[in-house]
Amino acid sequence: MNRNPDKILSASRRTDIPAFYLDWFMDHIKLGFFNIKNPYNKTIKKVEVSGGSIHSIVFWSKNYDAFIKVKAGEKLTRLGFNLYFNFTINSEISLLEPNLPPLKKRLEQLSELASLFGPEKISWRFDPICFYETDDSGPAKNNLSDFTMIAAKASKFGIKKCVTSFFDNYAKIQRRLKFLCQKNHQTVFFADPSMDKKKAVIHRMEKHLATTGITLYLCCEKELFSNLDADTRIQQNSCVDGNLLKTLFRGHPEIKRDYGQRSKQGCNCTKSIDIGSYEEHPCFHNCLFCYANPQIDTFIKKTKIQ
Repeated sequence: MNRNPDKILSASRRTDIPAFYLDWFMDHIKLGFFNIKNPYNKTIKKVEVSGGSIHSIVFWSKNYDAFIKVKAGEKLTRLGFNLYFNFTINSEISLLEPNLPPLKKRLEQLSELASLFGPEKISWRFDPICFYETDDSGPAKNNLSDFTMIAAKASKFGIKKCVTSFFDNYAKIQRRLKFLCQKNHQTVFFADPSMDKKKAVIHRMEKHLATTGITLYLCCEKELFSNLDADTRIQQNSCVDGNLLKTLFRGHPEIKRDYGQRSKQGCNCTKSIDIGSYEEHPCFHNCLFCYANPQIDTFIKKTKIQ
């Protein structure tokens, strides 16, 4: 008789739990359950969590400082949880990502995570690639300036995987930009590069990463992937990958594809349980391009700014 697969927790696509809600997360681990609110119909589902029912926890963060300092990973491992880390480290541009620690500190965190848990359990996300313009009359800008340096450091730490995608221009990002531009008396807008330009950028990244032993993966870029050169070694990504978790940790994790994610755009993620709430757990990084719910979006919604 086939057993049911063990669940995978995703912590979280909705907010940065390691950076801002680690106490809340660890408290619920101790309680043995999470109450998960569906972001669309607002229904609440109780999800029991234990080392016996949860195969792995996939963390997403831009700042693992608190996680490392309180030894959260070691505590979770002792409780029987397998851990995987998605760590977004982009170029140091405060306009785009205003509330992050210095890049040097984040790279130190990457080194620490690799040392503690193994580099094979970490995906370095350089995400998203942004092209943008400001009102300083200068040329169009992008956030690729530190890419080669970050790649060199990641390779030194044993990281073998880099995940990327291009900026997606959601309506709420436009509202966010409008508000910030009015508040700061500054014009900022994102540009969508042509397919040829995207291909050129991605192949340059692939070529450089090949010298470091890192493989490049695309996240939710189905059209771009289909247009890449035939000899490319770039792969489509699964940010939550049950088959990879099974290889790393053995056991019986869920391996079915999650069609509730952006499958039409090329998302290949495995089914998982996303914890956290857009409404109750706003992210304080306040990144301009964020698709989730930065704190500033909560303020805009409350003040009914359109």
